[in-house]
Amino acid sequence: MSAHNKDTSSTPLLDVVIIGAGFGGLCMAIQLRKAGYDNIVILEKAMDVGGTWRENSYPGAACDVQSHLYSFSFAPKTDWTKRYADWDEIQAYILDTTAKFGIRPFIRFGREVAGMRFDEGTAQWTVDTAQGEQYKARHVVMATGPLHVPNIPAFPGMDRFQGKVFHSAQWDHSYDLTGKHVVSIGTGGSAIQYAPEIAPKVAKLTIMQRTSAWVIPRDTRTYSRLSKVLFDKADWLRRLHRARLYWTNESRAWPLFAPALAKGFQSLAQWLIRSKVRNPNTAKALIPDYVIGCKRILISNKWLPMFNRINVDLVTSGIREFREKSIVTSEGREIKADCVVLGTGFVADPRIYMKNFPCIGLNGRNLMQADWKDIAQAYYGITVSGYPNFYQLVGPNTGLGHNSIVFMIEAQVHYVMQCLKLLKTEKADFLDLKPEAQKAFNEDLQHHFKGTVWSSGCKSYYQQADGRNVILWPKSTWKYWLETRKVRNQDYRILSCANSLIP
Repeated sequence: MSAHNKDTSSTPLLDVVIIGAGFGGLCMAIQLRKAGYDNIVILEKAMDVGGTWRENSYPGAACDVQSHLYSFSFAPKTDWTKRYADWDEIQAYILDTTAKFGIRPFIRFGREVAGMRFDEGTAQWTVDTAQGEQYKARHVVMATGPLHVPNIPAFPGMDRFQGKVFHSAQWDHSYDLTGKHVVSIGTGGSAIQYAPEIAPKVAKLTIMQRTSAWVIPRDTRTYSRLSKVLFDKADWLRRLHRARLYWTNESRAWPLFAPALAKGFQSLAQWLIRSKVRNPNTAKALIPDYVIGCKRILISNKWLPMFNRINVDLVTSGIREFREKSIVTSEGREIKADCVVLGTGFVADPRIYMKNFPCIGLNGRNLMQADWKDIAQAYYGITVSGYPNFYQLVGPNTGLGHNSIVFMIEAQVHYVMQCLKLLKTEKADFLDLKPEAQKAFNEDLQHHFKGTVWSSGCKSYYQQADGRNVILWPKSTWKYWLETRKVRNQDYRILSCANSLIP
């Protein structure tokens, strides 16, 4: 067992345990260390950092946010290859940043959390791992990310299928697709990236579409050598470029807030589909029947032209069953298949964070069985009433449909740091969000969805079965930044425990 993975069950009380070593967990660790907190541990269930960008290595995997904005403001990369980076360049950036800030020694790899409990008497969290270890800390930060559990549907007959099946986030690079009959299920953000890449290699590619998606062009320009030099030598120019990207993206939110404005852009998107897809019937099937932005808008220059290939077929029927060497549609059509790729996305419900382990707060309350039984709610997606000194990054209602989630993560990490600072100033042991503050916040939050494209009638992974949006932030990101700059003391109970840790 390596020094980084030793049994720490007998180690002293930690200041912070961070769960997850993706963008969120690393950002949290870096800022903690900057503030002098070295008594921290990051628990990561995989064997390296990276989160989404470690897992998703399928052909064509790339980010849909510009490179210079999809990176930490405090750790700039001046030599991004192109406007929208591929997965491997982002993962390399994450690895480099981890090394630059010396975070790796604080990470315990191969550690999957099995449960955690808060003790009001000592103001301590006890975190148990599936590997039998136990960690005690004053604070816990959940940074597992919202899109890390693959959504793998259970179609009838899948167990008797004799071909290859894998999810896009579990891509089997050892399997040669050349000359194969491939069925791709799903038309989401992953599918529109990998499908055009594998289409030239396969004998036949059948796209199984349940719901069509609005697709807009991708900026594929690369950064010139001169641009990289200027960004490196003149940091003000790089920061200006980043700011321009941010405000350009932020301007795209206005159609999301105003469906009438969105419909104007929708006409352009319809024209794009009809101009790129030669078969009018296929083009018609690719045009969504909902207002643009109600579901995730996708960006690609390759997806629509792909349907002009003679070896690519679009099927809009449902799937009845799998057979040994084929898939049968709901209409009875049998489609030959050597390989099935599940481009079916991820389980987006924020409650997936706690799916496999209990999170016990005050008075023995179990987050999943009590507070989040029907719906996941938090305060700015960060704190939850009844669970003191417990924080989330990219928690409920902090996802975005138009800008960089890294921007949101940095705002959330700043808020957590302010919470720690407040406790230190007040010489208290823990913060507990008042239930009335959480209720008022979420009522106001849901009110802001009214009149937006997200409440225009479509169903998406943004919503629960009852239609309540639990994923997105319904306002501008600069408002989120502004509202999380300072902790509102009146929204929290600031308490000391019976066995106070404060001298």
